[in-house]
Amino acid sequence: MLLDRFLRYVKIDTQSDPHSPTQPSTEKQKDLGKVLVAELRELGLDNAHLDGHGYVYATLPASPGAENAPTICFCSHVDTSPDASGTNVKPVVHRNYQGQDLVLPDDPSVVIRKSDHAGLDRNIGNTIITASGTTLLGADNKSGVAAIMTAVETLLNKPDIPHARVRILFTPDEEIGRGVNAVDMNKLDADFGYTIDGEEFMSLQDETFSADGARIDITGVSAHPGMAKGHMESAIKIAAEIISRLPKNELTPETTEGKQGFVHPVEMTAKAESARIDLILRSFATAELKDHRQLLESIIADVQPDFPSSEIKLTITEQYRNMKEVLDQHPAVMQLAKDAMTNVGLTPKPDSIRGGTDGSRLSFMGLPCPNIFAGEHAFHGKYEWASLEEMEAAASVVVEIARLAAKQTK
Repeated sequence: MLLDRFLRYVKIDTQSDPHSPTQPSTEKQKDLGKVLVAELRELGLDNAHLDGHGYVYATLPASPGAENAPTICFCSHVDTSPDASGTNVKPVVHRNYQGQDLVLPDDPSVVIRKSDHAGLDRNIGNTIITASGTTLLGADNKSGVAAIMTAVETLLNKPDIPHARVRILFTPDEEIGRGVNAVDMNKLDADFGYTIDGEEFMSLQDETFSADGARIDITGVSAHPGMAKGHMESAIKIAAEIISRLPKNELTPETTEGKQGFVHPVEMTAKAESARIDLILRSFATAELKDHRQLLESIIADVQPDFPSSEIKLTITEQYRNMKEVLDQHPAVMQLAKDAMTNVGLTPKPDSIRGGTDGSRLSFMGLPCPNIFAGEHAFHGKYEWASLEEMEAAASVVVEIARLAAKQTK
């Protein structure tokens, strides 16, 4: 059931595009949205629909006697990362995994080794799904989508399980930081929610980075290279000077872990006349983002005197904030998830995300929204894999949250 769903979903190309100004950034994300709406309606949720921005909304009414229980939103995103191709995904099912190297058939140089992926240790005997070696898999976050859809089907097919009213939300463009930009919160009308988008099995996350984006625009002075002496100030070289002054042994993704933040250049375009550097600034302490900004300002101030006729402009854009600032005010939301996980035989692992989720933004939009594991691993590349049994466990947690919430009142 869940496996069949997941295999269907990952074959649909839903890659988002950070350079597109539209919402959603790619129309092809709606291709999966249309499939999900059709499946939800076939299950009996006639209210399921896809809006013009690429959001799928649906409502599972409360079971009799639970009409006064809180309304819960379960959310996952349909888009896949721009970091690797999502076109022509060919999922490969590895049943009864026994710890062997997984050599992917379309590119045998891509090998998923247990020694490189800690999560494989606990999946001996389980079913592992990978891509074929030339694309990402798309388990991030189609694992979560499949888990939610399976949980909804379970609740519909087992009327003996009481449940609170459930709002289903599938979002586009999460991978490019726009996942909830156009969410209709009035339509959603939920009391709290959970994203199903975590990696480590049994993880329950109430903390994310706080995040800003930084853009450095450089206007240099171009001249014919044969007659450039005393005139040319190459924007390429200015950009290189700035990049070279960024920290190398600290404040970088490759040298940090745990609660350590970073300043990370993610893209650069450059020619002699103009250049642009895009960076992401990350910290679990929102106040530290000011320090990251000041670091960039000091680098620019250091570089500028060597290029007096050029302009270097820094722009900072808020992206999302640490959801713990909100969730600490709503401890019952985390407790409900902990109780649900315990009830289905799991040991909750409270954790922090070295990244963000739609829940980060939703929490600050009035919907407290922790993140629950989804069975997805090694995101954003050809080495991505998923565990069927972990996805099924996530679906069980969703069902149990809805059941426990039925006993509550607003």
